[in-house]
Amino acid sequence: MPQVLVRSLEEETIARLKAMAAAHGRSLEAEMREILRRAARPTKEEALALADEIRARTRPLRPGEPTAAEMIREDRDTR
Repeated sequence: MPQVLVRSLEEETIARLKAMAAAHGRSLEAEMREILRRAARPTKEEALALADEIRARTRPLRPGEPTAAEMIREDRDTR
């Protein structure tokens, strides 16, 4: 897995990150990883574009064909 080195962070920033990590029960490294993961997630526009792309590749239901929710409900009812 690639590594990233961040230099010259202010002491106050490090202290805040450590406090956040402690509050979440994580190490400083894990907290920073989570912050970066969240910051790098797709924008709303990118997510909507992906949803449109997937929707365009999915065929519409045929008349009388059950939805996924209906199939799951039916399966659960048989247990």
